[in-house]
Amino acid sequence: MNGAPLSFSTLLAYRQALNELGDRRGGHRVLAISAANMPSFSGRNAKHEGRWHQHHRGQLMCIADGLLQVRTERGAWAVPPRRAAWVPPGERHAVNSNGVTHTWNLYLSPAASKVLPDRPCVIEVNDLVESIVARAVEWTSQPALSTAQGRLMAVLIDELAAAPHDRMQLPMPRDRRLQRIAAAILDDPADPRTREQWAAWAGLSARTLSRLFQEEVRISFAHWREQAVLMAAMEQLTQGASVGSVADALGYATPSSFIAMFRRHFGVPPARYIKAQ
Repeated sequence: MNGAPLSFSTLLAYRQALNELGDRRGGHRVLAISAANMPSFSGRNAKHEGRWHQHHRGQLMCIADGLLQVRTERGAWAVPPRRAAWVPPGERHAVNSNGVTHTWNLYLSPAASKVLPDRPCVIEVNDLVESIVARAVEWTSQPALSTAQGRLMAVLIDELAAAPHDRMQLPMPRDRRLQRIAAAILDDPADPRTREQWAAWAGLSARTLSRLFQEEVRISFAHWREQAVLMAAMEQLTQGASVGSVADALGYATPSSFIAMFRRHFGVPPARYIKAQ
């Protein structure tokens, strides 16, 4: 039994299909859908701000490039490539994308969703998951799965259940002023503005900025900013950029200062970390 992947000519058609699959009551335990290089979707500068919504099914969304910002009523996360954001069934959320040219989504039935946490999170995606998803997108329109397809879906669910949580997940603040600062830093991690300058730009004091960041994301503003830089660095490094060019793009005076920061977080220099990944 063979199907064909759903195809889309516009971003609107793709998002309508996402909503339909997310709210589908029947069908397979896992429904897969992907989109790549649509005219209104692709491009390093393409941005989209999503509306608040929720689904009957749990949603797992993954990108190959760019950055996702997933907001929920419990908080928000920035999601880099080769990671997947998990949103449990019924959880209200909104998704912003920046520079995304390829994405896939899985929609798990409420029963299948129990293998994943009951709170939003970010998990690591391995090559086996990617390979099964590439096949599963061809089965979504089928009325039923073959025995072999069913076995692969069972493996996929097992892999999702065992997937480690990503250590690079970046919490986002809830305060609108802090969100404005965070979004600007994610857009340009090399922005040299100081904490005082960021605070003045957003209309609050530097002391209030520090206090709210600590209260809302449980880490200091300086640490959060460094994590944002690391996330941008990881995206560029995994795309093949050299350590020197990444250091320069992110505002470091020398590659050695960037390497020292990277080693402080991961215990190894960037080249060794990327090779291990």
